[in-house]
Amino acid sequence: MKRRKHAALLISAVFMAGLFFSLSGCGDARPVRYEATFLRLFDTRTTIIAYTNDKDEFARHSQLIYDSLEEYHKLYDIYNSYEGLNNLKTVNDYAGKAPVKVDRRIIDLLSYARQWHEKTGGKINVAYGAVLRIWHDYRERGMEEPETAGLPPVEELERASEHTDINKVIIDEEASTVYLADPEMSLDVGAIAKGYAVEQVSRIAVENGFISGLISVGGNVRAIGSRSNTGKPWNIGIQNPDPGEGSSELYILDITDASVVTSGIYERYYTVDGKNYHHIIDPDTLYPSEDYKSVSIVCKDSGMADALSTAVFNMSLEEGMEFIESMPETEAFWVLSNGEYRYSSRFRDFIKR
Repeated sequence: MKRRKHAALLISAVFMAGLFFSLSGCGDARPVRYEATFLRLFDTRTTIIAYTNDKDEFARHSQLIYDSLEEYHKLYDIYNSYEGLNNLKTVNDYAGKAPVKVDRRIIDLLSYARQWHEKTGGKINVAYGAVLRIWHDYRERGMEEPETAGLPPVEELERASEHTDINKVIIDEEASTVYLADPEMSLDVGAIAKGYAVEQVSRIAVENGFISGLISVGGNVRAIGSRSNTGKPWNIGIQNPDPGEGSSELYILDITDASVVTSGIYERYYTVDGKNYHHIIDPDTLYPSEDYKSVSIVCKDSGMADALSTAVFNMSLEEGMEFIESMPETEAFWVLSNGEYRYSSRFRDFIKR
C-alpha cells in the first residue's frame, strides 16, 4: 500500500506540470505529454512518458505499468523476502535443500535466460550468483569505505565459479518448481531481469490500450508505438560513459516501437588503487570486462536487448560484431576502452539527423 500511495503522489505532481502545457493549448485536441518517475523499482529510476488525451487516462496507464513492474520486481528480487511470496531469494535460500514452487513468471524468465546462455556460449549466466555476490560485497564495502577498498582474492572467485553450472538449475514446469541442485549455487538475474520485465509489462500496457509511450527502467528503454501516435519516432539518448567529457549524450536515436538498452562501466563501480572496477563480470576471467566503456543494443524486444548488452560486453569486438550481424533486426554500438566508437552495419540508420 505504501508503494502505491507513493506512486500516486508522484503522478499527481507530474500532472501539475502536464496541465500547464495542456492549458496553453486550449482548443487543441492533440494528446498531451505526461511524465512520471519512480525510484523504488529494480533499485533504479523508472520513468513513464506518454501522450494521452487527459490526465486520468495517463493515471490509469501509469498505475497499471507501475503495479505490473512492482510484481516483477518482487518476483525477481534476490535480496529481499515478501510475505506470502516465493521469489528468487526463496529459491536461493533453498539451494540444495528442496524445490520451490514459484510463479510462472519466474520459470519463464529462467527458461528465457537459459536460451540466451546457450546462444551466447555462456557469456550470460543467471547461475553466476556465487561469483557476483563476492564482487557485490567487495564493491559495497569499497563504496562505503574507499580508503580500505580491495579486490576479491582470485582463489575465492575460482572456488565460487565451481558453483555456476546452469544445468543444475532444475525447472519442473508441470509442478511449477525451481530447484538449485548445488547448495553453494545462487541465482542472479541482474543481466536480464529489468529488460525482460519491461518487455512483458509493455505488452500488458499495449493490451490495455497504451499505444504511445516510453517505459524506461535504468538503462532499459522500451518505445511503444510512435511519438504522440503521429508516426514520428521517439528520441532516445545514448549516455556518454565519460560524463565529464563533452555532452551527456553521445547520440540521439530515432526509435519507433523498439528497445534501446545500454550496459556501461559508469553504472555501478568502485575504485581500488586509482582503478575503477565495474559490475559487469566476464565469466572467463572472473573479473570486470575491460574492452569497452559501454555497449548499446537496438532491437524490438527489451529482454533480448538486455541480454545482448551484457553478453556482447563480455565478447571481443570481432566476436561481438559477428554475433550481432547474425541477428536479424538487431544493431549495436560500442564505446571502446580507448574512447573510439564502433557500429554494427545499420546502427547509424537510427541516429537522429
